[in-house]
Amino acid sequence: MNVFAPALLIATLSALNGCTAMPSSKAPDAVLTAPQTQYDALIVQPENNTVLTPEQLAQKLIDTDVVIVGEYHGHHGSHLLQSRLQTTLFQQRPEQVLSMEQFNLDRQDQLNRYLKGKTGETEMVEDADAWDNYRASYRPLVEFARRYDLPVIAANAPADVVRCVGRKGPEYLERVSDSLKQKLPSAPFMDNPAYREKFMAAIGASHQADDTMSERMENTYKAQLLRDNTMAARILQARAEHPGHQVLHLTGTFHSEDGLGTVALFKQRAPELSVAVISPVFWPSDINQPPLDSNRTKGNFLYFIQPLPDEFRDAEREREAMRARFSRSTDRTCD
Repeated sequence: MNVFAPALLIATLSALNGCTAMPSSKAPDAVLTAPQTQYDALIVQPENNTVLTPEQLAQKLIDTDVVIVGEYHGHHGSHLLQSRLQTTLFQQRPEQVLSMEQFNLDRQDQLNRYLKGKTGETEMVEDADAWDNYRASYRPLVEFARRYDLPVIAANAPADVVRCVGRKGPEYLERVSDSLKQKLPSAPFMDNPAYREKFMAAIGASHQADDTMSERMENTYKAQLLRDNTMAARILQARAEHPGHQVLHLTGTFHSEDGLGTVALFKQRAPELSVAVISPVFWPSDINQPPLDSNRTKGNFLYFIQPLPDEFRDAEREREAMRARFSRSTDRTCD
């Protein structure tokens, strides 16, 4: 890492952060303002209804081993908050690792080549199979890490393996190469009862008479567990390879809210490490105060953002789009 003057760095990052330090406020004594744009986020500590700036949130997280920020993929409010938190955490604790659901572990080498300046961005996007919204959503985070020579962890399970586990079941892992199998967690389907219940409710799965999921839904759940266990194991591996570093992990909120998914499985693996979860909550346009009561358990901290626009209003067009997506996912075989 380059040597730099701490005072100059802090001044520079404060300017980049674009946030003015403000005193915290508490609801309901203060009138909380709803997010005005898709970029805005209102951070709240639910245990005492305290409103925080990104700087104040970072101060509360200074001694936390792993900070997990849930997101709604593609929401500008989520991604801007992640970037601001990355810089403010770095100001006070430069020993930082960025861990990302948005890259798969089998593309770590391609990501590393970019971080080391051996490839260009378009080459990295293609070689590392970056998400379609990489440039719009994640480029600032990766570029910050690259600028200060911070490790970036490709944390997710390989997409092809996840897809095939969802089709064929957990026994599909017996077919993957030994080299890839060594990179996957030793307990790839470690479970959590509360997470199973949440997952079933989310996908609308109905219980059978014996209160078990159908084989298809069970395989889909196993694929989800593979993602979460892989991310949990990769975060723990990052801590082992970079002792004393704070890990900032970015993930879809379903993998982290309520302390479930990746969070629960990480805690099962490393109960001695501290974890903080920051979860997004939509603030509906038809209410004047944030919906705190029904969302307090989602995270140690919440951030309220505007809802995303509806993808469809025409039910038939939505069904056609879903059929097209499913058709694309079945084009590749698992043989």
